[in-house]
Amino acid sequence: MNFPVLETKRLKLIELTDQHANSLYEIFSLEEVTRFYGTDRFTLQVEASRLIDMFHKNFLDKRGIRWGIKLKENQRIIGTVGLNGLQLKNKRAEIGYELHPSYWRKGYASEAIKEVLRFSFQQLELFRIGAVVYPENQASIHLLMKLGFTNEGLLRSYIQQNEQFHDTHVLSLLRPEWKKSQEE
Repeated sequence: MNFPVLETKRLKLIELTDQHANSLYEIFSLEEVTRFYGTDRFTLQVEASRLIDMFHKNFLDKRGIRWGIKLKENQRIIGTVGLNGLQLKNKRAEIGYELHPSYWRKGYASEAIKEVLRFSFQQLELFRIGAVVYPENQASIHLLMKLGFTNEGLLRSYIQQNEQFHDTHVLSLLRPEWKKSQEE
């Protein structure tokens, strides 16, 4: 399968390559971005290249798809969005995303996630999209709930970050729920 390029009104979701390493480093080196991400902030440029390589390998192995979120107006990469833990046989994946803080609260995350959900349920024919979110990340929980996700519960000490264990919420959206929301 060729890498799927997706488009929305303001965004183009593209395959990340080494030419995007500087943009990713700029995003992932910020503490406010990685605080709830499950990884330490980047301190070396090479970490961004490794992340791009991991996204590419996951795509080739059919274990994930991660898009760069590019603004159409200026071609700037402002974050990523995608599917982790992709299991085509079991028709499920987990969604993940992050944006540079300069682009928070402008509707970009919602716009990108909606398009990934559409692609996931229609093209990949997934049945379940999950999300794992730190309880402190209220903005993300609110966004996912607004998009129709259900909070299924708390996973205790689920992620280790900065040498500490963190609880996470698990949320999900099922294809029939998504389909119903598209009719409304």
